[in-house]
Amino acid sequence: MSDPFSWLEEVDGQLALDWVRERDAETERWLATGTDHAELQASIRAVLDARDQPILPRRRADLWYDFRQDQEHPRGVWRRTTLEELRSEEPAWETVLDIDALAAEEGVPWTFAGGHSLPPDHRICLVHLSRGGSDAHEIREFDLVEKRFVDGGFRVPEGKTRSAWLDEDTLLLGADLGPGSMTRSGYPRQIRRWRRGTALEDAPVVFEGKADDVQVFPHVDHTPGFHRVFVWRIPSFHQYEGFLLEEDLTRATAIPAPPTAQLSVWREWALIRLSEPWGDHPTGSLVVARFDELMAGRATLQRVFEPGPRTSLEGWSTTRNLVLLDVLDDVKSRVLVASPERTGWTFSPVPDLPANASITMEPEEGDRTDVVWVRTTDYLTPVTNDRVDVATGEREAFRGGVHRFDASPFHIEQHHARSPDGTVVPYFQISRKDLVRDGSHPTCVYGYGGFEISLTPSYSSTVGLGWLQRGGVWVVANIRGGGEFGPAWHRAALRDQRPRAYEDFEAVVADLIDRGVTSAGRVGAMGGSNGGLLVGNLLVRRPELYGAVVSTVPLLDMRRYHLLLAGASWMEEYGDPDDPADWAYLEQISPYHRVQPDVSYPPSMFVTSTRDDRVHPGHARKMVARMRWQGHDVRYYESIEGGHAAGSTNEQRAFMLALEYTFLWRHLSH
Repeated sequence: MSDPFSWLEEVDGQLALDWVRERDAETERWLATGTDHAELQASIRAVLDARDQPILPRRRADLWYDFRQDQEHPRGVWRRTTLEELRSEEPAWETVLDIDALAAEEGVPWTFAGGHSLPPDHRICLVHLSRGGSDAHEIREFDLVEKRFVDGGFRVPEGKTRSAWLDEDTLLLGADLGPGSMTRSGYPRQIRRWRRGTALEDAPVVFEGKADDVQVFPHVDHTPGFHRVFVWRIPSFHQYEGFLLEEDLTRATAIPAPPTAQLSVWREWALIRLSEPWGDHPTGSLVVARFDELMAGRATLQRVFEPGPRTSLEGWSTTRNLVLLDVLDDVKSRVLVASPERTGWTFSPVPDLPANASITMEPEEGDRTDVVWVRTTDYLTPVTNDRVDVATGEREAFRGGVHRFDASPFHIEQHHARSPDGTVVPYFQISRKDLVRDGSHPTCVYGYGGFEISLTPSYSSTVGLGWLQRGGVWVVANIRGGGEFGPAWHRAALRDQRPRAYEDFEAVVADLIDRGVTSAGRVGAMGGSNGGLLVGNLLVRRPELYGAVVSTVPLLDMRRYHLLLAGASWMEEYGDPDDPADWAYLEQISPYHRVQPDVSYPPSMFVTSTRDDRVHPGHARKMVARMRWQGHDVRYYESIEGGHAAGSTNEQRAFMLALEYTFLWRHLSH
């Protein structure tokens, strides 16, 4: 198919970058017509750089680690302290790795992408460094006692590497080592055993997937008494195959579980969350079996969780003795503690948790204690931060979030719209308590609707500063394609059913208009990544509903998405454009092909990053080029850094967020 703008797919091509600079300059000139962007950017930057951010520590041995970015450390500092210091109002932090100093020394715009240390002493660590926020990262071995990179230690060149410690002198590694080592999607196809002091290219392959797989990755369970080595093969985005490797790594035995199930192994148990019925266990259930019996083909399955009409299992985590179930009940969190007893599994709720909030439970050190960090939040309440022993109920409060805007005039309401096929679609509305329903209020509706990802309540100071305080209404639509009501909610908008997600979003907009909250022309649509594809489709389906739209790091060209970067990994979600039957419906959800010169579209903005190596920036570039050629009102901004997050530093994040809110406010508030 002829594509006159295909040259914009050359990420670092000179012509393409010249075009990007011209578009960025146009947007910056547009911003210069008022002070609203600069003032909002400064407010957001001050919030992001504030020193009293909530502390979200991660325990390694007997120290607690935290990563922090602020005005003094725009690229961030990895730091640590003791539990006693954490209890003080101003903990004393010890710097472990200064990313700004490293970036300056090496002349590379490094961002910190995490560290993976070897238990139980956690002295040696694999530090992941990303160039400009991309998904690809470089791995270097780091000594957490000496606080320096290990001379002659493990070092893996930049790539979408997957790694695990086998022991202090051996890694299991999936890396880009040339032809045959990576999948079509750009992730590892092979797992190698790499011994210290040997050449990486000589490391023997211990497991190999197929070229059309999404990826394979290793996992080593270091739990005392349960040391096991696993490899996970992901044939497609929603299929999983687990393999147990023998002690000498010469043989891999498949774990007998449904290929669409999500599986983890905890001590003597296998925990399996079903995306399809298995025997008499329905979709969305969590079943458990003794792992050794499962591998021997004689397991007795026990049902630990069964979903209801409006409840689903969002996820689970484990401590030394307990399993914590994160349950969504009409998109609000509940947490259950499950315990395997001799007579069967028992359950109890975690006490004293709010009823209408998002709750996350992060085990402090899962194989050693039953202590977890419990964090709760909603759209108007900053995160609380409690350290809880879930076995005893003992609780200790630590510094949580701080109110960054006056939330007292606002409240949260949950409403339900009805989609054309009768499906009830929930949405959250955050607005003033004294809102007059006269249809006049600028309203931003945010959505995602894909990959079984749920949009749950969370505090955002930038939404408060950039939207609510100005007088806007903020809405989050829990449309099909997400995970709010389990696997069936996701599958309802899969592949050729994707338009159901768009109909759900439009039903939410119609309900807001019918309720007098807003009116056509005062509604803005916003979403990123798959949500960017959502917004692109909303634009071309019902342009008369919106006064402006913002699409960030989006997919938009559904004819070539599978050929660009990680796109091939999403074909189970969307379909195969090379299959005529799939292209017949994909063409109908490809905004790049559906935008027309003789249709009046609302003002549109597309935002991406040159260093986004997940969703190719060519999607947004080409969409804007085509819309400009057709004469539409469209703006564009591409940050050089930022990756799929479109920002590596607080300065970059503040600029981009202020840009998006300013664009919407200027068009929706008149």
